[in-house]
Amino acid sequence: MSSLLITNARIIDPVSGTDAVGDVAIADGLIAAVAPRRGSNAAGLSRSGAERVIDAEGLILTPGLIDPHVHLREPGGEDAETIATGTAAAVSGGFTSVCCMPNTNPPLDDDSMIEFVYRQAERTAHCRVFPVGAVSIGRKGEELAELMLMAAAGAVGFSDDGDCVASAGLMAKALTYIRPTGLALMQHCQEASLTRGASMHAGSVAMRLGLIGWPRVAEEVIIERDVRLNRAIGCRYHVQHLSSGGSVEIVRRARREGQPVSAEASPHHLLLTHEEVETGGGGGGYWTAAKMNPPLRERSDIDAILEGVADGTITVLATDHAPHTPERKAMDFDSAPFGIIGLETALALYIEALITPGVIDWPRLVAMMTIEPSRLCRLDRLDATGGAVPSAALGLGQLHVGGAGDVTLIDPAMEWTVTPDSLAGRSRNTPFLGRRVKGRAVATIVGGEVRADRLAERSKPLRAAAGV
Repeated sequence: MSSLLITNARIIDPVSGTDAVGDVAIADGLIAAVAPRRGSNAAGLSRSGAERVIDAEGLILTPGLIDPHVHLREPGGEDAETIATGTAAAVSGGFTSVCCMPNTNPPLDDDSMIEFVYRQAERTAHCRVFPVGAVSIGRKGEELAELMLMAAAGAVGFSDDGDCVASAGLMAKALTYIRPTGLALMQHCQEASLTRGASMHAGSVAMRLGLIGWPRVAEEVIIERDVRLNRAIGCRYHVQHLSSGGSVEIVRRARREGQPVSAEASPHHLLLTHEEVETGGGGGGYWTAAKMNPPLRERSDIDAILEGVADGTITVLATDHAPHTPERKAMDFDSAPFGIIGLETALALYIEALITPGVIDWPRLVAMMTIEPSRLCRLDRLDATGGAVPSAALGLGQLHVGGAGDVTLIDPAMEWTVTPDSLAGRSRNTPFLGRRVKGRAVATIVGGEVRADRLAERSKPLRAAAGV
């Protein structure tokens, strides 16, 4: 395996507290040295022996980005995405690890399906892939799946994502059985009886368009129920794709009480409102590219989510990458599927929503895209080969000597337009097509191998005003 030296980068590693210009060396797929320019290290690492040297002046070097919530569609939905095409999108967006949801066909609801994902990923993936197992058999919410067997096979969490674990009794049982594994139950929070037939946020736009509205309380009541059920159990519990301002307050209260509760925000819920359904895509209403689950809501919800990110209530950023074919998204609004792709646009959109307005700084953004999702899915407890190690200090989502050579190089000044041709995945269903954005991963390195390289496109010259 080749050796690689990256010089003159702004190194940000939230675990070690590093935020300094310096060099990183990778050899045999592992981090060989991390050398911030401090004191005796002012001269940097020697270039001798390196087979490739990347001068990363003006770039940000981070641990490889991790997305804990993606839909790779394989098996059963390969017309929209596969493990191969989804991970091509991932490395294009700077992600070195992704955790895939179990709403496939058949679903990932037993150990053989978990093993299938690992085998297929080993054969076709461009980055690391970790499967999330279903909570219930067939994701039907009726009977628990083989949780322990899936955990033993390498599931990194449990979720019926795409559907809520609706039964309080089954949820209590799931929390009880999952707790000993140390993994998290990741809940898609949707009270189905309040959303039957709904296709967008319950607000003024839905009223004007004559569409059935999806109220905030449908999300909030599930979170409230679950955290109350979990008080006596203590399982790690995670709220997926949080969309309501009221949900932020419920999570905040639970965390203040010391409950093991976490939550994630997605790019579209940080930037877009329900008005996109009416005004986006050239106007005329019923724009299916803006049809999400949970739905886009109002500016007040965005403000509450941003506050939750700023004060640490929301600890994880996740794309909910949900590819669909053009034919399906071209259906009438009620019939079209929910969802948006996100792996390739996430970084630039997080910069726009969080860095540019000063909601958080770069070290916190990096933490929310590396070590926080790593901890959520226990990837911080994996060694460079994917095996379990006794110390959490050796896992993914951080830069440390002897750890996996997973690194993302970011050009915070690169301006680009989201176009169909700029995307590497199989699907193009995003309302951000045509948007001019700033900031992009210019190199994605997985196990010491450069899996995506647009260094030749980096912005020159790079200015301090770009945030470096």
